[in-house]
Amino acid sequence: MLTLDFPGSRQLIDAIDAAVVQDDTRAVTDSLRNSLCKLIRSQEVKLPDCVFETAEGRYARRELYRSEQHGYCVVAMTWGPGQGTPIHDHCGMWCVEGVWSGALEVVQYERLADEDGYYRFQPVGSIQAGPGSAGSLIPPHEYHTIRNPSDDAVAVSLHIYSGPMTHCATFQPLDHDHYQRADRQLGLDPVH
Repeated sequence: MLTLDFPGSRQLIDAIDAAVVQDDTRAVTDSLRNSLCKLIRSQEVKLPDCVFETAEGRYARRELYRSEQHGYCVVAMTWGPGQGTPIHDHCGMWCVEGVWSGALEVVQYERLADEDGYYRFQPVGSIQAGPGSAGSLIPPHEYHTIRNPSDDAVAVSLHIYSGPMTHCATFQPLDHDHYQRADRQLGLDPVH
């Protein structure tokens, strides 16, 4: 079911449909990353104007499409200046994330052995991603943060999840080595 019709939406959905029927997760995410980069750079897909509108005090999440046949969903996220996430996971789902406009800083983490009921993480990579770049997360390597490092520019990213992303685990720092886990329900902003 197409949530919203926008120029190039059929090309986007066709590319995702072709990728998700592959046999293994790595092949799916590699294909999606390549297709997403090409579609963003070609500028043949024009996202709806509403995805460039920020939300007050938090990043915005707008679902553009959910596939009844394959189960995946496509979510546009809008990041105001300085907005970002804590360390979080994707509850065991794979994801491909592409920067549509602006720039995002993505830091990946590996989960270390838990200690006394608290979680421990180690940063293992950081990238400054610009328009037309994309990355993927495949569990168990799914822990990361995303942040718009700009003081004045809005960033937009497109996220393709293996299923509806309705919640995730977030990890709040207690000190420099220990984090506390919390479950977070994820809402959607209106698409118009």
